[in-house]
Amino acid sequence: MDQPRAWSFAATIPAKDLDRARKFYEDVLGCEVVQDVPSGVTYRSGDSFFDLYPTEFAGTAQHTLGGFYVDDIEAAVDDLAAKGVAFEQYDFPGLKTNQKGIADLGGERSAWFKDPEGNILAIAQRTEV
Repeated sequence: MDQPRAWSFAATIPAKDLDRARKFYEDVLGCEVVQDVPSGVTYRSGDSFFDLYPTEFAGTAQHTLGGFYVDDIEAAVDDLAAKGVAFEQYDFPGLKTNQKGIADLGGERSAWFKDPEGNILAIAQRTEV
């Protein structure tokens, strides 16, 4: 029997102002550029890759576009907040953030923020494996 094909997955993130978005992803989040072409930029973050591409429709999604796993969410939130990142505050049934913007989701703790384009991103720390 043939083995299923292995697929890789990469998120694609829209940007109205590619230069402004690049500064955020490179200088604030510390993502590594692996390809820079007219159609956009490919980044590496840990073992994963994602693309940032120019479009007028950036920031229109009302859901999380992607997330970064970290070992210590408290330290990561503090570090990003010191760089000017504002964390979202949520108070929904089953999802309430604390004063830092961190929610305990049972199995992981997460915090959400927006990039300069208005895209919602998250950082998370697994608490159960």
